[in-house]
Amino acid sequence: MTIADLAERALGLCEGDAQITIIRERSLLSRFARSRPTQATAVDDLTVNVLVLRDGQAGSAETNLTSDDAMRAAFDRADASARIAARSGPGDHPGLPSAPDGHPAHQGWDEATAALDPSLAGAALARAFAIAADHGFDAFGIWTAGEVETVIASSTGLRARDIVTDAYMKVICRDDAGRSGWGAGGGSAIATIDPDAIATEAARRVPPEEPAELGVGEYPVVLEPYAVGELLTYLSWLAFDGLAHTEGRGALDGKLGTRVAAPAVNLADAPRFARTLPRAFDFEGVPKAPLPLIQDGVAHAVAYDLRSANLAGTKSTGHAIAPGGSPHGAIPTNLVLAGGGAADSAELAAPIERGLYVTRFWYVNPVHPKRTLLTGTTRDGTYLIEDGKISRPVRDVRFTDSILRILEATEALTAAQRFVSDADFYGRRFATGVVCPALRSQGFRVTGVKPT
Repeated sequence: MTIADLAERALGLCEGDAQITIIRERSLLSRFARSRPTQATAVDDLTVNVLVLRDGQAGSAETNLTSDDAMRAAFDRADASARIAARSGPGDHPGLPSAPDGHPAHQGWDEATAALDPSLAGAALARAFAIAADHGFDAFGIWTAGEVETVIASSTGLRARDIVTDAYMKVICRDDAGRSGWGAGGGSAIATIDPDAIATEAARRVPPEEPAELGVGEYPVVLEPYAVGELLTYLSWLAFDGLAHTEGRGALDGKLGTRVAAPAVNLADAPRFARTLPRAFDFEGVPKAPLPLIQDGVAHAVAYDLRSANLAGTKSTGHAIAPGGSPHGAIPTNLVLAGGGAADSAELAAPIERGLYVTRFWYVNPVHPKRTLLTGTTRDGTYLIEDGKISRPVRDVRFTDSILRILEATEALTAAQRFVSDADFYGRRFATGVVCPALRSQGFRVTGVKPT
């Protein structure tokens, strides 16, 4: 029996307005530390989600069992939840969508990746260990690959099926003194992972000498794509969540149609961009489509699912991250920041007399969400820029700064873009990433020095 057949069977056990979402994940993950494998997992999981609507209120339940009794019991739990919620009055959900004309095709599935060959993980780890050893370092990190199939069937006649793959590897090279460097890569296919290049990049970023200390202050900064991608991931929640925007909590509240970033900043949710992780539809079965978010520095749009769109008096943009919509709202998951004209990070650094070069950020947390104010530290390759050149390593620093302020002060971007992801799967596998260039910005706010 196919997953589509199972979805039909589950839907036949439901009554009234209902949506069945079935997700099957097959994945491998290998962790390593001190140039030794430490953990290997293989997941083969199938989850049936039952969503029920009653008077605009939603209830849902899940099961990993596929018997009729188990799926009917999931419906009963979801139905009871929706009915109890409806006792307080009509809800905000506008109802399940009807079947669209079609869902867009994409190139997000790769046969070699779907084979989930564990020998590829072993070979990648061996190369990372060898390259780290050649440089006198230990290697830490992860290698992972997965295939996820999603099927939706609803009482409105909507039927949707999508299957995607993803792969990712990160390597941290570290010396005996604790100095470290970072490299990573990934995409929708294992072929996007180059273990030699990733490990070599990580080794190259390890500071060759004891880092100097940089004082508190504001500095011109060059942010590598790893750092830019982290900022944009937070921006997806803080600025582009349609529910937060509608409720007046979002960073773009009252700012759509106004300039919020430098003219060089062009940011979109682009689910069919070649280097992102494409999907055909969201978790409500709404087709995915490109969504311009910031164009020439001007804020254009936020992302909606069905419920948040109903509250805002508009239409879903296809950004539901859970069946029936997440209580946290809707976010873009295929962010692409357009590149600029700089050849590389060295060219970005050339106009800077004294500033900071940042490989990536770590332990980042929001301080004031509506101002997109974050705090965190730099990590795995922080250097001083002196007289236009990336020069001496500096001790990692704490920053406290606004994402939109950094984008507003952006002066230049590299032409080349990279796919950036964390691949931290602490629940169901839902791979996302950001495609972005490196950038130069002014006034980066260093508010402390990370203790040794």
